[in-house]
Amino acid sequence: MRATLHTLEQTIRQRRSADPSTSYVAKLAARGRAKIAQKVGEEAVETVIAAMADDRAEIVGESADLIFHLMMLLADMDVPFDAVLDELDRREGVSGIAEKAARPKG
Repeated sequence: MRATLHTLEQTIRQRRSADPSTSYVAKLAARGRAKIAQKVGEEAVETVIAAMADDRAEIVGESADLIFHLMMLLADMDVPFDAVLDELDRREGVSGIAEKAARPKG
């Protein structure tokens, strides 16, 4: 799994500076962080809709779109995907309730 996501991360980082007329990544990056974040939100909503419709094929496609756009947002913020994976590793074996309770308040 990490190899696929690392390849996607590298591709996104390389294409951000490409010609926006030939690259969706470059076109979206040129529109700025707010637009990228908006796309993450849109894809999240579409993923939820697919889940509520119990549409397995649609949720696969929407989940791929969501992950792609999340990776775009992380690249825009210069956050390596490994930082997200490291956080998931840190949480492994920790109760979700305990993890949430340990978060700083506010």
